[in-house]
Amino acid sequence: MAHNDPLLTATPILDFGAAPIAELIAARGWRDLSDTDKIGAIYDYIRNEIAFGYNRADDIPASEVLSDGYGQCNTKGTLLMALLRGVGIKCRIHGFTIHKGLQRGVVPELVYPIAPEEILHSWIEVALDGKWINLEGFILDSAFLKVLQSSFTDRESLCGYGAGTDCLNAPPVEWTGQDTYIQDTGIVQDFGTFDTPDAFYAEHEQKFGRLRGWLYRNIIRHWMNARVRAFRAGRLKPDASIAHQHEGETRAA
Repeated sequence: MAHNDPLLTATPILDFGAAPIAELIAARGWRDLSDTDKIGAIYDYIRNEIAFGYNRADDIPASEVLSDGYGQCNTKGTLLMALLRGVGIKCRIHGFTIHKGLQRGVVPELVYPIAPEEILHSWIEVALDGKWINLEGFILDSAFLKVLQSSFTDRESLCGYGAGTDCLNAPPVEWTGQDTYIQDTGIVQDFGTFDTPDAFYAEHEQKFGRLRGWLYRNIIRHWMNARVRAFRAGRLKPDASIAHQHEGETRAA
């Protein structure tokens, strides 16, 4: 069904009319829930049933993220938005960049020096009871987050391995009707809000360049995904010496 409201509409990226997404919404019975529970159920699905990982690009459609079964901040956010709009919940995207140090450890040390200094980032803002709620805590699945928590028991502040938080042992990642965060301490630039990811990516894209872009899509991201799986499975241990709290961090409001 078409919507005139720009915060509920489908787009080429937010393709919630695609059969796999429509079937998922119907199978889970999300439309039958209250608005608060719709958001919570979909948020939990994105956080834990779509694993933390790296897709081929930021601007892929939600149906491709669902097919991949994994994603990062931008792509998991795309699927989150599509599912929310598919059940009638208004949402928008807030764009940023984060310091590349937040990805150190997941990005192999061999290629870390060639990574862009700033990484394109976003979170989703959802409308509930007349206010906007920031949703960012869905990025790391619980299994991966638990690995970080058990590996860095001597600290609360962590910038690395996909996390940027000052409260590692109890980060605000559970849906309680309030803001959730897991990478917000790494924010560098704030681009503001956009009605759709299509509009955001039309103005902002990851600054790779042709060669680095090819290397990322075809080699580096697969290496990163293998590392994430190995950390999650316990075959690889995070190295505390390469995780840090970088200086000059900001937290967007």
